[in-house]
Parts: sequence; C-alpha cells; structure tokens
Amino acid sequence: MVLRLVLGFVFTAMAVGQLASVAAMPDILGAYGLVHGAAAAVLAVALIVVELVCGVWFLSRPRSRALAPVWMYTAVAVVWAMLAGQAFARGLTVDNCGCFGNYLTQSLSWFVLVQDALLLVYAAVLLRTAYRVDGAARSAGDAPAGRRAQLP
Repeated sequence: MVLRLVLGFVFTAMAVGQLASVAAMPDILGAYGLVHGAAAAVLAVALIVVELVCGVWFLSRPRSRALAPVWMYTAVAVVWAMLAGQAFARGLTVDNCGCFGNYLTQSLSWFVLVQDALLLVYAAVLLRTAYRVDGAARSAGDAPAGRRAQLP
C-alpha cells in the first residue's frame, strides 16, 4: 500500500508538471530521437493521461486489487525507460528528461537510467503482488479480482 501511495504521488506530480508544460512536451520527447511532430504530441498526451489516471488511482484506492492501474504504471515505466535507454546508448544529448515537464529538469545521464530502472523494478513488484493476491483469492474460492459477487 505504501508503494502505491508513493508511486501515486510521483506519477500525479509528473502528470501535473507535464500538463503545465504541455506545449513543450513534444519537443522534449523529440530530443530522444524516436518521435517528432504529431507522433511526439500524441505520445505526450498519452503519457500525461495515463500517468494522471494511474497516479490518482493509486492515491485514491491504494488497496485496490485492480490490475488496470498496475499495467498502466508498467506501460509508462517501460516507455520512459525505453526512451532514455536508447537515447543514452546512441549518445544523444537530452537536456531535459521531461519526467516533470519543464520542472525539476535533469539531463539524461546514468542517474536518470537508474531512476528508470527503479520504476521498472517497482512495476515488477506491483505485478507480482497483484497476481499473487489474485491467485490467492482464486484458490480461496473468492471472486476474481475486479469482479464482485452477485447477490441473489
């Protein structure tokens, strides 16, 4: 539960910072060398929306057994890690990683890669916990996660 609250706060803060910098986000993402123009704008909007939904979900329902926010978190963590990893490997200069839009800027470095790796570790922990809890509920005869028992 504590991990979900912390990650909910981080993702909500990321989304708010990016939303406040929405006009700059396509250029920030373009610096990673994979997307430009309309594709960068679409990616920016997708990241902001998913981060906000996931962050608010984790903050408002930290004990939820729903898999949707866990998979949303995992998808965003994979996208940021992929962007950073490939840009770092190609030796690209990225002055602003964009995690918080134009706020709390960091240049792409090994430190950002470590942060992205931690996001992936947390994703693995969330996924493992979610499936372990779901499996335990099923073996105990409970309704599957996300479904409510129907009353007669």
